[in-house]
Amino acid sequence: MTADTPTREAMHGLILPPPVAFWPATPAWYAVYGIVAALLAWCGWLAWRRWRANAYRREALRAVAGAAPAEIAAILKRAALAAWPRAQVAGLAGADWAAFLRRTAPRAGLDAAAAERLAMLAYAPAGPSARSDAERWIRFHDPRL
Repeated sequence: MTADTPTREAMHGLILPPPVAFWPATPAWYAVYGIVAALLAWCGWLAWRRWRANAYRREALRAVAGAAPAEIAAILKRAALAAWPRAQVAGLAGADWAAFLRRTAPRAGLDAAAAERLAMLAYAPAGPSARSDAERWIRFHDPRL
């Protein structure tokens, strides 16, 4: 050891500082915690509202999973009635119903032929993709359109 290095006996009288507190002591942190808690509560409330608003979609998707083609047509109509006013949807049939299906779900990627097949499900034999087309419309339609 060198002469500059203190010995163990010389360090015996040192006073250590108190440990750092875990909880912040400044009032600004309480404001930050309050704001973060309010934002989390607001985001949770929005997520809950969205989940509740999409209950008809979940129900329609469950119903489509084991439905016959004519039942799929009725399920699509019920889902549309849950999302739009009755006066806007109830009277649609044929080409008007197919146009409605395409217009309200641009993200579903339904081409004109697929929308026409969905519109005729109650009257004509269903193609192999009818169930997947109906599921895509249910998932991706936008009630704001």
